[in-house]
Amino acid sequence: MTSQQDLLDTLAQVARALGNGHRLALLKRLAQADASVEVLANTAGLTVGNASQHLQQLRRVGLVTATRAGKQVIYRLTDERIVTLMELLRQVAETNLAEMERLVSRLFADDNAGGALEAVSRDELLAGLKRGEVVLLDVRSEDEYEAGHLPEAINIPLTHLEDMLDRLPRDREIVAYCRGPYCTLSHQAVQRLRQLGYQVKRFEEGYPEWKAAGLPVTGQASRS
Repeated sequence: MTSQQDLLDTLAQVARALGNGHRLALLKRLAQADASVEVLANTAGLTVGNASQHLQQLRRVGLVTATRAGKQVIYRLTDERIVTLMELLRQVAETNLAEMERLVSRLFADDNAGGALEAVSRDELLAGLKRGEVVLLDVRSEDEYEAGHLPEAINIPLTHLEDMLDRLPRDREIVAYCRGPYCTLSHQAVQRLRQLGYQVKRFEEGYPEWKAAGLPVTGQASRS
């Protein structure tokens, strides 16, 4: 007979699979788009063998699935709610662990109070888009952008920002976004654009959180 403890022990298997920073990094990358084990290994700074082992752990508890495409194995998230779960973990940790506050402040140590730390909430961004007052800037890589992005966002990867400034308006507010709250790409883009005189803020979340909230996206993700 199944007991409550059996159910809790099974639930704990999912928690154990999440209890590794490398696995969370792999999940965060898959929240952008499906990817091969080679791409995932490069993202997480792992060997292909190590990445495969971590992915098998995630696969056993149903967090990711895999399909073969020729010689490659392509992984994807099984459920958009995984992004919400990780966001809840982040919020709980930031609220209750002083160490998280210290680490976040160190991660964004180059931010300044009047600059890149000025963030736009989801509601503020939606309101600005509805009024037609905001231009979205996606500073992720081209392949991530093609896999899915916020509607009408301009894609300028951070590494090409200086070469593509002519695509950005001077007379409207720009909101830059990237891979999530801990992604430094949008912070760096905002800092540089402010130095150049643009009206720019960063979105406090990122593409995965936007998509997980059921908000409209454009690209392959909108057809999945």
